[in-house]
Amino acid sequence: MTSPSPAAPSPLIARTTAVPAARVGDLLDVLPPTADPAAVVSWVRRGEGLVGWGRVASVSTSGPDRFADAARWWRETTRECIVRDDVDLPGTGPVAFGTMTYSGSSQEESTLVVPEVLVGRRGRQAWVTTMTVDATVPPADVVPGRRTPPPAPGPVQIGDGRLDATSWAAAVEEAVARINAGALDKVVLARSVQARAEAPVDPRWLLRRLAEGYETTWVFAVDGMVGATPEMLVRLERGLVTSRVLAGTIRRSGDDSHDLALAASLARSSKDLEEHEYAVRSVADALAAHTSSVNVPESPFVLHLSNVMHLATDVAGVVDDDSTSLALASSLHPSAAVCGTPTPAADALISELEHLDRGRYAGPVGWMDASGDGEWGIALRSGRYQAPDRLRLYAGCGIVAGSRADEEVAESEAKLLPMRQALGG
Repeated sequence: MTSPSPAAPSPLIARTTAVPAARVGDLLDVLPPTADPAAVVSWVRRGEGLVGWGRVASVSTSGPDRFADAARWWRETTRECIVRDDVDLPGTGPVAFGTMTYSGSSQEESTLVVPEVLVGRRGRQAWVTTMTVDATVPPADVVPGRRTPPPAPGPVQIGDGRLDATSWAAAVEEAVARINAGALDKVVLARSVQARAEAPVDPRWLLRRLAEGYETTWVFAVDGMVGATPEMLVRLERGLVTSRVLAGTIRRSGDDSHDLALAASLARSSKDLEEHEYAVRSVADALAAHTSSVNVPESPFVLHLSNVMHLATDVAGVVDDDSTSLALASSLHPSAAVCGTPTPAADALISELEHLDRGRYAGPVGWMDASGDGEWGIALRSGRYQAPDRLRLYAGCGIVAGSRADEEVAESEAKLLPMRQALGG
């Protein structure tokens, strides 16, 4: 089902102009103050990427055809779009930011948003794109520059979600029992907690703190969904598709020398290697349907983040059909990294044991330009605004035969840490 924003005069008009990178500076610093958490968009890693604000067009979709419905709307929107692009890079011209639900049965809706103003930076190149719906309206007068820093939200209280830690541990134990009985090989179980701040939480506050604490992640914000994901579900750029698979996790100790030993242990862990293999295989199989060849490294590497370490594999291929980045994201979702193996059995067990509507958590989040190129991560290490001062935070863990409930609870706490720290908790 598709619910577009109120009809706007057509066609849209996109103007992209180059600006000095020095004028842009840090992308997150150009975002304006706002009382609406859904009014800003972000896709930033190590100072590069895209940020934007305002909303010139949007669409909401739901149900099993949500990806196809969103793609159809974007195709129709860009078909008649008038474009003046003086930069001609992926991410210039018309761009839509998206956040898709994990499940077609979710009570939430998936969303594509076209910002009124977009600022991008890639290496030494920077640009501004303005979108309007009326040729007689001049483009926004945008001069990127540092804004007033966002205020702190004050003390934050964290409470249980649908399941407290003890109840969630019992769900993990039940999942292990089902796996040992041969019902499935792996399932990813998520949990949530509630966060309430003393004052409204400016999304710029969260984005800045996430970027400073987790610089190797993609710091995102789309329609009130905010987080820092380490997992690139799919990147499509001029025919080359890549996907970063993360599965198998260990919490960092805070001691660098000990962490080296932990990393070596993670790389040898049969439980974590098994979990990782399921995830890599699911991604490689999905990409094979769209590519002439798929390159899968023989062994994973250990990705070091501020709070945890993951087994990681970068899968790559050359697309030989007309798939867009959103279509590829649809083909890859849900991977074993967020669902399990086999998918139908894992999905059914998630519905039975989680007692949680994931909404847009663990769904694709990212952006796509008019050519179909784009980047889509998985909405992990994230939270969703429920009100200006309240967010629901999420974390999930892969459960296999060797999983222990107490260790999975500890891992989930580690994965909740980025958002808790960003809030000031």
